[in-house]
Amino acid sequence: MEDFLHFVKQHGIHVSLQKGEYLFRQGELLANIFVVQSGLFKASYLDCKGKETIKSFIVAQDVITSLSAVYGSMPSSFSLSALESSHVISLPFSSLINASQQNQLLANNLIELLMQFAMKKERREYELLQLSAEQRLAQLFQQQPSIVNAVTQNDLAKYIGITPVGLSRIKKRLMPERAIT
Repeated sequence: MEDFLHFVKQHGIHVSLQKGEYLFRQGELLANIFVVQSGLFKASYLDCKGKETIKSFIVAQDVITSLSAVYGSMPSSFSLSALESSHVISLPFSSLINASQQNQLLANNLIELLMQFAMKKERREYELLQLSAEQRLAQLFQQQPSIVNAVTQNDLAKYIGITPVGLSRIKKRLMPERAIT
């Protein structure tokens, strides 16, 4: 991934966002891929009634884009908003594709990146379809405790797929000494 990161840093544009700002919104056309340098983001869906569901949290060193937008020329299916002051490097996906056709190491990095995207989606699907809300929360505490402490209880509940009240009940069962009501 070293060639990929070097290419992005060399050819990308640095973008700073404040808490609450959107890098892109659901329904927008999008042409860029983003490498998070610092900060925290949430990737979320908004249904037709305005209900938000959080698909993932994005942290420093993560790479994010809407593949259906940058590769499929469709509107982005989700939004990406900063949960704190954040900094990303933005690069047109087409630049990456064109450069990878000339550079085998960069092409290999791109394949690795796409495989990481696919595995992340597969893990998330498994969590949502096979694990209980309690198991999803316990797994998040185990794998990414910094995210659990950095996001609001409301956003944590939206990520787990339950109400904030349900989250509070589960937290009391999992860790009674740390539960927040």
